[in-house]
Amino acid sequence: MVRREKSNYTIQSVSHALDVMEQFNGNVDEIGVTELSKRLKLHKNNVFRLLATLEARGYIEQNKVTENYRLGLKCLQLGQTFIHQLGLLLQARSTLEDLVKLTKESAFVAIRKGTAIVPLEFVEPARPVRVVSFLGTALPSHCTAAGKVYLVFESEGGLSQALPERLDRHTEKTITDRQLLAEQMRNVSETGYAIDQGEFSEDISSVAVPVRDYTRTLVGALGVAGPGHRLSSETIKQEIAPKLLRAGSELSKRLGYPE
Repeated sequence: MVRREKSNYTIQSVSHALDVMEQFNGNVDEIGVTELSKRLKLHKNNVFRLLATLEARGYIEQNKVTENYRLGLKCLQLGQTFIHQLGLLLQARSTLEDLVKLTKESAFVAIRKGTAIVPLEFVEPARPVRVVSFLGTALPSHCTAAGKVYLVFESEGGLSQALPERLDRHTEKTITDRQLLAEQMRNVSETGYAIDQGEFSEDISSVAVPVRDYTRTLVGALGVAGPGHRLSSETIKQEIAPKLLRAGSELSKRLGYPE
């Protein structure tokens, strides 16, 4: 099978829309349709349709007085998300490395994307049997430790609205009953950490705690994952959870979360 260059898959209309947005830089706050048409060498009707699409999605807004266009609030929101993630990753690396040394298990940081949980950083221990990196994988929220952290702590206690309508079963231990899951979430709220013991993958257990920043916003979940036979309920409670709670607290402090 011959692999094609990614540039061969680009969509011209999307590329033109990004060209429009990139015209708004530090030297230019507002631009009119005619000026954009000249810069991009596109017909004014095409530019207007691109602007109308971006405006409908909140990425571009029109100044009703000058009738020129400027960047919309959605761009600011994306920028803030990027900054939060970048700050989280920069601060989390040393925490993850320390956790691996303390627990001798894999450590990770994950965030929520829609209803899914996505690991952003992952550090593995130097031992033959371990959980290997699952960076970038979209994980379900109802049967993973990191997902449960978001379900509880993103809404300041109690099951949040991020729970999908259908709770898919991944193993025999997956909780698909919403009432049973709500009961487990109450325990998570009390202990400060969430557990998944074979609920997503039969032979893997994980533990996770919330990470907050200076705005008190939940910006990620810090977790430890390992083979189920090593991460028993007692091991998690007595050894892993205390270390993870301390690490989560310290990471939150570095991100400006007040004590």
